[in-house]
Amino acid sequence: MTDTISREIIINASKERIYEAITNPEQVIKWFPETLEGEYTVGSQPIFGFGENGKNPIYVVAASPYDYFAFRWVPGANHYLGDVLSVPNTLVEFNITEHTDGACKVTLTESGFASLPEELIETAFRQNSGGWDFMLGRLEKFFDA
Repeated sequence: MTDTISREIIINASKERIYEAITNPEQVIKWFPETLEGEYTVGSQPIFGFGENGKNPIYVVAASPYDYFAFRWVPGANHYLGDVLSVPNTLVEFNITEHTDGACKVTLTESGFASLPEELIETAFRQNSGGWDFMLGRLEKFFDA
């Protein structure tokens, strides 16, 4: 059983600019969710909107400028609008490290699939694995624009 999704991309931008794209509500909606409702700060539970794919609340776990940002959410639970911490969830982490010539490496890790209900693990893992490929591609394009 696979418990973790991990992806790495190289972006030709500073750690500050990349962190801002991940943590600033006005920028994150340009590449990740279509909408963001509520506070997007540590300890809050804002709601990501993904159009007809539904809404997903998250719980912002940590923010360490300009290196790390993490949140928890309930994968595969479209339209779930309850307390993220009251049900099985996964941890999404963004690590930003300097690479070469002004570029940075962004490492995305989503872990905790094994803690989900057994009937959801495989589908949630498959959906999010493909979803992160798509979304990280959008993040790369955000910086190419």
